[in-house]
Amino acid sequence: MTAFFAAYGLFLAELATLVVLVVVLIVLIFALRRGGRAEGLVVEHLNRSFEDAADELKLVLDGKGRHKKDAKARAKERKRADKSRARQEHVKPRTFVLDFKGDMRASAVASLREEVSAVLQVAKPGDDVLLKLENPGGTVHEHGLAASQLLRLRQRGFRLTIAVDKVAASGGYLMACVADRLIAAPFAIIGSIGVVAQLPNFHRLLEEKGVDYEQVTAGRYKRTLTMFGKNTDEGREKLRQEIEDVHELFKAQIHEYRPQVDVERVATGEYWHGIRALELKLVDELRTSDDVLIDAVKERDLYEVAYKRRRALSERMLGGVESVLERLG
Repeated sequence: MTAFFAAYGLFLAELATLVVLVVVLIVLIFALRRGGRAEGLVVEHLNRSFEDAADELKLVLDGKGRHKKDAKARAKERKRADKSRARQEHVKPRTFVLDFKGDMRASAVASLREEVSAVLQVAKPGDDVLLKLENPGGTVHEHGLAASQLLRLRQRGFRLTIAVDKVAASGGYLMACVADRLIAAPFAIIGSIGVVAQLPNFHRLLEEKGVDYEQVTAGRYKRTLTMFGKNTDEGREKLRQEIEDVHELFKAQIHEYRPQVDVERVATGEYWHGIRALELKLVDELRTSDDVLIDAVKERDLYEVAYKRRRALSERMLGGVESVLERLG
């Protein structure tokens, strides 16, 4: 019986190894296939996209005869609108729609900075920006940079609306709180206003195996905690102070851009769903980004702006592995 379980355990280990290899191979193939995408700005006129979608439905509901008549009228109206835009006559105010999907490293900030720069070069008084944000948080400095990119819009006088359909937590809320108007879906996750730092320590294991770990630093606090050396109470206290300082900066940003929020009440590291977040004034309204766009399309020209960035193979592979791990998690 012991031999059977040993053999069975070996089989499971081999199977798990095979599964991991297959997953890595799939990620690699997927990353390579996406590598050929050209880099640059992509702009879509959402008004026409919505109209085209409605036309497809009308074709089924009303039949080809009625659809043909409506399509001809639509083409004539579009031609007239194009001429008006060319002459700058009766031009509707514009909303530039950006999309930010966050990860631990806020890697989408590289595209965000290009999108914001492009918008700032063409936007006129009366135009505004809608950012669709999905971000569970991550490293402080990179999410802080993403928030700074959004502040460029406000500093130039353009109204910024941020819509959260799923999650804006931790570093995600650090970005979201800078909005002039913050919208969330009823069950979107909002908050997690806190800071965390953690790492394993293998000192005792290495000590048991007779392995010495040497670390040389210049500067008393160049390294506070380490994975392999023996950590000290002084180092732990210094790291705690640094985390507290970052937390205070986080709270200060919320206080500056959302003064209506009781910061001390919400800065506990907890998160809330949109309904509760509205009660705490962490958001201004409960709606989805789709509702905002459908309402805006009646009075404004909507342009979705996306900068497609060519990523290095290593970056694409790492992003693919992170995506797989998130799904497995």
